[in-house]
Amino acid sequence: MSADHETDVVVIGAGQAGLSAAYHLRRTGFRNGSGFVVLDHGKRAGGAWQYRWPSLVLGKVHGLYDLPGMALGTPDQSRPASEVVSEYFDRFEHTYDLPVQRPVDVLSVSRADDRLVVTSAAESWSARAVISATGTWDRPFWPHYPGQETFAGRQLHTADYTGVGEFRGKRVVVVGGGTSAIQLLMEIATVARGTTWVTRRPPVFRSTPFSEDWGREAVAKVERAVRAGKPPASVVSVTDLALTPEVRQAQADGILDRKPMFERITPRGIVWPDGTEQAADIILWATGFRAAIDHLAPLRIREPGGGIKMDGTRVVAEPRLHLVGYGPSASTVGANRAGRSAVREINELLGH
Repeated sequence: MSADHETDVVVIGAGQAGLSAAYHLRRTGFRNGSGFVVLDHGKRAGGAWQYRWPSLVLGKVHGLYDLPGMALGTPDQSRPASEVVSEYFDRFEHTYDLPVQRPVDVLSVSRADDRLVVTSAAESWSARAVISATGTWDRPFWPHYPGQETFAGRQLHTADYTGVGEFRGKRVVVVGGGTSAIQLLMEIATVARGTTWVTRRPPVFRSTPFSEDWGREAVAKVERAVRAGKPPASVVSVTDLALTPEVRQAQADGILDRKPMFERITPRGIVWPDGTEQAADIILWATGFRAAIDHLAPLRIREPGGGIKMDGTRVVAEPRLHLVGYGPSASTVGANRAGRSAVREINELLGH
């Protein structure tokens, strides 16, 4: 199979993990173009951060770590995180002269003799190694419950959230036990006619501030599953909730009165196993994301249970492929380390 371009390494995605990998490729001597290229489907720098809702200001974000070699600094904590992080990523790309091409939608990665071929709708790249850093934002997870298709109101995911305006005066059910669910629930409660919080498991709150050790503890839980070839839970799903002053106030106000998972959905709302029904106009699914790895399907690297067996960032079934921003590195605390690790192994593989 002939390709339009030939290079040593293709990095797919320019979020935190992809930029970290690109930085270490540059540091270890790979040149733009013939040495490596970064393909990003975003229209601008920022990775998934550019799509976050405007009310998520920087001061509400926990676990945002600096990219390697460049500190974020001390930006205004009241500015939207989407703006601050996008500007930071853009500055990083230009400072280190990273060969990012966008927008490029990668459709597939396939084998061609001793190389891997990365194909988009318009072009293809032949590479000796590939780092896939596509993260999870493009794969919002929508669980299915009986009657879901009959609901007469609106259903949306956190990926679709843009602000509280459409929730004004509505009866809202928020499904999910992560930090995003709590943040959005507290926002929506200020304008909604009523809110109901539903989770599969009772939430666990920590009174200590979020720390790097806390983040690493969550990453380690996911890493154990990935090493065994199991589908990874998100880092967010195994991270306890921070008991901030705002959360304490929401608990006191009755906003965070968690209910167990409902049994089914009706045209008018939700129904619990005991037959109790709750009317709703909107259901917001704050149910997380799954790894965006459909482009890797031609490589047939999934285990029977749906996971991908990993050794660090390297895919066991295809040693020329590394996944960063997958499983334990699908967080800012794991992304930098994963990018560095992937490049170290690729240097060894290519004898660079």
